[in-house]
Amino acid sequence: MEMVRSLINNHSFKRLIIFSILVFLLYMLRSMINLILITFIFTFLMDRLVNLVSNKFNLHRKLTVIILYLVLVGLLSIGIIKYLPIIIIEISQLVTQIQLFLTQQHDHVLINYFLSMIETNRISNYLEQGFTFLLRYFSGMSKIGIHILLSLILSLFFLLEKPKLIEFTTKFKHSKIAPFYNEIEFFAKKFVKTFGKVIEAQFIIALVNCGLTTLALYIMGFPQLMGLSILIFFLGLIPVAGVIISLIPLSVIAYTIGGIMHVIYIFIIIMIIHAIEAYILNPKLMSSKTDLPVFYTFIVLIFSEHFFGTWGLIVGIPVFVFLLDVLDVRDKNVKQ
Repeated sequence: MEMVRSLINNHSFKRLIIFSILVFLLYMLRSMINLILITFIFTFLMDRLVNLVSNKFNLHRKLTVIILYLVLVGLLSIGIIKYLPIIIIEISQLVTQIQLFLTQQHDHVLINYFLSMIETNRISNYLEQGFTFLLRYFSGMSKIGIHILLSLILSLFFLLEKPKLIEFTTKFKHSKIAPFYNEIEFFAKKFVKTFGKVIEAQFIIALVNCGLTTLALYIMGFPQLMGLSILIFFLGLIPVAGVIISLIPLSVIAYTIGGIMHVIYIFIIIMIIHAIEAYILNPKLMSSKTDLPVFYTFIVLIFSEHFFGTWGLIVGIPVFVFLLDVLDVRDKNVKQ
């Protein structure tokens, strides 16, 4: 009995129990995981942007929030009305073009070896899943549109009332559920600090990669640039593996428009852009504790994709980094 009582009073044990409860609650809410993740990402990124703009231009916070959300809604409206049909058509053409290339017989030895390697490693299945994901989300905009709309509304109200929300939430610190609240606060701070930071870095890196790659493809005369840029951006959100997967459609299109030399050019361009990401962007945007070995990165991506689907490829690494931070796994030579 004494052992049970000491176990219950153990702080680490209580933290583990509360963390397990939170994981169980998230599992029960798995049907709403899209809404939860999109809301968090919108809120975190817009909060950082609001702080940046309001501090730089000395504007009132609420006015900054309203202006930025009006701009965001305007850009989304233009994108949906004007560019969404074009993107759907271009992605459909890309799928057809790549499927035709993969099913045809080719005379070049390197191309046949490349195709056999893709088939052996089931890379074509992952690529097909990626294209299906894009087509499903861009063509089935009714469901994802509702999620985006709700996420925008929730994040807007959160940012408008952020000081009041923080003040109200801190009242639970002195309530009857204070022990539970304190642990939730601990995990929430860790989550924002690690998950949010890595997601922000992934978005910035994906935008830079997308811009540089699209510029290079434009110079090389690639077709369906809008569809390709969307594809490159989403693949850019996947650490390490996204660069490798993006090489497949780009190499296929490069071969069809310019032969093997264009494929070599694409490899050189991707290597240069990846070097910019690895040696310039990553050190500036991510702390040392997020610098995972490539082996760990791929293991996390494989497991997260298996259990959480396409979302797992995007949020797998941030969640893993969050768990490392909770477990206090860090480089002891680095000052925190």
